[in-house]
Amino acid sequence: MANYDIASENFIAESLNNWTEHLNRVYGTRTISAKYKAMEWSGEGHLIKDTKGKEYIDFLGGYGIFSLGHCHPIVVAAVKEQLDRLPLGSKELLHPQGGMLAKKMAEITPGDLKYSFFCNSGTEAVEGAIKLTKLYTKKHVFICAENGYHGKTLGALSATYRRRFRDPFEPLLTGFKHVPFGDAAAIEAAMTDRTAAVLLEPFQGEGGINIPPAGYLKKVREICDHRGVLLILDEIQCGLGRTGKMWGCDHDGVAPDILCSAKALGGGVMPIGAFVGTEKVWAPLNEWPTIHTSTFGGNPLACSAALAALQVMEKENLPARAARVGEYLLRRLHELANKYPQYFKEVRGLGLFIGMEFHTDEIGDKLYGLFFEKGVLVASILANPKIIRLEPPLIIDEKIVDDVIGRFEEALRELRI
Repeated sequence: MANYDIASENFIAESLNNWTEHLNRVYGTRTISAKYKAMEWSGEGHLIKDTKGKEYIDFLGGYGIFSLGHCHPIVVAAVKEQLDRLPLGSKELLHPQGGMLAKKMAEITPGDLKYSFFCNSGTEAVEGAIKLTKLYTKKHVFICAENGYHGKTLGALSATYRRRFRDPFEPLLTGFKHVPFGDAAAIEAAMTDRTAAVLLEPFQGEGGINIPPAGYLKKVREICDHRGVLLILDEIQCGLGRTGKMWGCDHDGVAPDILCSAKALGGGVMPIGAFVGTEKVWAPLNEWPTIHTSTFGGNPLACSAALAALQVMEKENLPARAARVGEYLLRRLHELANKYPQYFKEVRGLGLFIGMEFHTDEIGDKLYGLFFEKGVLVASILANPKIIRLEPPLIIDEKIVDDVIGRFEEALRELRI
């Protein structure tokens, strides 16, 4: 890009036109980038800069990707070192990074989880978990939650709840039932002798930042054990410290049979996902490993990023930091909600996994734009504009929270509805 004046209106217009004409017409014409003629260019820590040099506080965090912030120096250095040596593996020889990361995943995941399969995204992790469950149980019925979100590839989409995502692609995989989230009795009532697994997010992200009653997962685990059904937990968005503990299921002291991870696993530098299972459940893959493979999954570059990211997360004790700063952020948001009850319906969340729900879609839409004007990046729930989600980097502190709350209040004062 050395020959371009990145701050010029012509460069931005050309960039938006490229998105419009060659990616998707909506992206170049109806997104926040199009409205404000802003294109992101660089990032560091909790800040992003656009091509004109304007800074934004990232309080979205790539929907959970940037738990370590942008361009964390330890992760970037690990990737650069690996890049100069061997970015992608031959697929014939084994590489040490994959084995080291799999061992680390076994150490940091709950219970008896032992074996990992590395892929490139969260939806691939869910696909793999579904396939492994079918291999192990020889059954095909899955119980999922209303408002759950597990991805948009065909298998993961079958588990996802939202009709607007599902309907255009019907018929999807058969055998997926949805029951109310947070209701363990409804899960048990839906079980039959054909049920293979229960697939849940411990805390729902895209569904609206929904927090179930305390003890919910513990009860679900007991039901699954009693009925001989596997428990798959989708920790893609809420895991890796986001809610104040390393994994969402740690809040209930529960271990799944299969755990799915992605997003923050790559340290905000490389894409990588994983599904992790117990030795017992993994038996079919140990017998026939080539039945499920990935060309780019678990490559040396991505594994190096993940290893460095987990090192940073543990060294800086980011789950505990998320718990502390998240409690402070929630308190400040509740103060705003009490001050502006005409706009707020509810503030909810855990750690730095927070949702602000407003009374109408119009309020959510307008505040989304006003927050952007104030230099704060947030996002609404894709299927529900009334809810704005906050998933900032876990490295933020109370001073940054105060700055953001000040900008939020400026936006609320300017809101005219």
